[in-house]
Amino acid sequence: MNTNTRATSRTWKAHTTYRECGVVTGVSAHAVTITRTASGFRASVDGQAVGVLDADRVLRSADRVEMTGEVLEAGPIGKPAGCELHRELGRLGFRAHYTTASEALARPVLSFAVLSEAEAYTVRDYARGQWGMTA
Repeated sequence: MNTNTRATSRTWKAHTTYRECGVVTGVSAHAVTITRTASGFRASVDGQAVGVLDADRVLRSADRVEMTGEVLEAGPIGKPAGCELHRELGRLGFRAHYTTASEALARPVLSFAVLSEAEAYTVRDYARGQWGMTA
């Protein structure tokens, strides 16, 4: 299990009890979701888009909060799969493996071990496509 994976989205159930003079006057439960995106964070309360600060206020003011869902980002492929990707690029005749991967992903690549499975697939697909091979 990779403990380095970060959550891209989390959902909580926020329970709040309202009291007046020690008497319960109301109870509410809200579903709060906060999602990390490439451009920042977005949030919703009960399915309605709200600002992240508003969602945070709902969570902080609750008497009880329970996490009900979590979506984790894809973890890195690791060294063994990274080595296999190097071998595959070598078999295909590529000498500058990191340059090839950087071209495929349109960003600098300094290690194959930290690529996600989807990124590794993109690099393989790109390399095979250079030779006219299809998946």
